[in-house]
Amino acid sequence: MAARTARTRRDRTRVALPIVVAVAAAIVAIVMAVGAGGAPDEAADGAAADAPRAGDEPAAGPEHRGTGPMAKGDDDAPVVMVMYSEFQCPFCGKFARDTEPELVERFVDDGTLRIEWRDLPYLGPESLQAAVAGRAAAEQGGFWELADALFADQAPPNSGRLTAEHLVDVASGLGLDAERFRADLADADLVEAVRADVDEAVGFGVTGTPAFFVNGQVIMGAQPVEVFVEAIEQAANAAR
Repeated sequence: MAARTARTRRDRTRVALPIVVAVAAAIVAIVMAVGAGGAPDEAADGAAADAPRAGDEPAAGPEHRGTGPMAKGDDDAPVVMVMYSEFQCPFCGKFARDTEPELVERFVDDGTLRIEWRDLPYLGPESLQAAVAGRAAAEQGGFWELADALFADQAPPNSGRLTAEHLVDVASGLGLDAERFRADLADADLVEAVRADVDEAVGFGVTGTPAFFVNGQVIMGAQPVEVFVEAIEQAANAAR
């Protein structure tokens, strides 16, 4: 039975691979166009020049997706922070290491806040590979563990580190099923899910990472923790 399951997964991967390559090429074209529209300001906090700015209030923010493997926090949390991020972005790493843990401790753990991840892998093919890897980890309930591991040992963008083999090694080290993870890296549905996030981000004018919508209020870049605390507290008060 196990051998038949393994053969089925390998067969699915062989069938899906041409589709994945085609979809991946389309995503790369999209994200390169996004990057051309406004790359991160390396001297500032990661916000793109023509992106929405902190405090902007769009007519409608991203649709909330509720709890799931790429969200943390209660389903009925009064404040939802949709976060567009990517694993090569140094500012995303700064937020993940320095700010997110404090927000989790102060607001997620008490039920006030839910954080929902969205992919915006616009720094190149390695970013796309890592985004799909995140989805593959999510299939096994290990998205946040993989994200923490990648951000904790973050290499400079496009350094050549984020290969499939490296990502499989990281996933295996976290206790994930390496064979299943490797197969899911070639899953067309997961690649398409990343593309959907990119399309959503572009639709909301997001051209850099990290970007946040706190109950619709825009925060761009790895801002000081106080900026997020103020926005979350204001949103929580307004929701009462």
